[in-house]
Amino acid sequence: MAAERWQGYDIIGDIHGCAKTLEALLERLGYAKANGVWQHPQRQALFLGDIIDRGPRIREALHLVRDMVEAGAARCIMGNHEFNALGWVTPAPAGSGRTYVREHTERNERQIHATLEQFANHPAEWNEFLDWFWTLPLFLDEGAFRLVHACWDDELIQSFAAQFPDACPDVDFLQASVERDGFADLVFDRLLRGIGMHLPHGLTMRGGDGVTRGMFRTKFWEETPETYGDLVFQPDDLPEHIAIRPLTYRQKRELLVYGADEPLLFVGHYWQQGLPQALRPNLACLDYSAVKYGRLVSYRWSGEQRVRRENFVWVDVR
Repeated sequence: MAAERWQGYDIIGDIHGCAKTLEALLERLGYAKANGVWQHPQRQALFLGDIIDRGPRIREALHLVRDMVEAGAARCIMGNHEFNALGWVTPAPAGSGRTYVREHTERNERQIHATLEQFANHPAEWNEFLDWFWTLPLFLDEGAFRLVHACWDDELIQSFAAQFPDACPDVDFLQASVERDGFADLVFDRLLRGIGMHLPHGLTMRGGDGVTRGMFRTKFWEETPETYGDLVFQPDDLPEHIAIRPLTYRQKRELLVYGADEPLLFVGHYWQQGLPQALRPNLACLDYSAVKYGRLVSYRWSGEQRVRRENFVWVDVR
């Protein structure tokens, strides 16, 4: 279908196997099933990735989204969970010291367990979806607005797009990501997981998910941060003695900042809570923890240059 057909786009956050909730949201947005596929007569859905893992109806969610994409009723970018699934089944390069790109540790298995369990009796289907994941671009740039799962880094994106004009990585690039801090690792980590900052002095903190980490996820749009607390952007707050710690001059200089004059940007990934709203006039996160009984959130874009609060549409998960 030609892009000129669409009068607007409905950008939808992380689904994580909540297929019934997605159907309720699409219905609220004015989509209906035609020939077995959810469609809208004037609008196209844009999914921010993380269709899989955690939720109760992962297979159904994948079928729904892929059917929409194949019918031209939607587009979908890659989330870190689709990337993880590809890494789970892709052999690591020789000499890397790994068997697979994503190591089969207990923690990694726990993250993908619900997906593998729900496809246990449908191995051919799962292989088809893995093939489909390779067709999901890492970002989408429509000029007036942009989509990426976690963080827009223009320099990395331009370098990546020079190699992959369709924004879809290949097997060699995925395998290259096992080189820590190499270009492929930076692309996947930054675009699909966001920016991390080490806690000072080797400190660690235990998150609400039970995982102990030495890093925290940061804002990539904060222009004048002074402390660690000014930068934190994740469900878990920093301990107070760390939050009040001043940033060094070097840390400030090295920060990535998505400028206020850049195009509208929509991300998922960050497990937001409360009422959906803009992070700044040109930036919104649409992941509101649907699979944790939060909200499945969309934003209805129809040509505006700044995020409008009234354009957020969501379904509460009960």
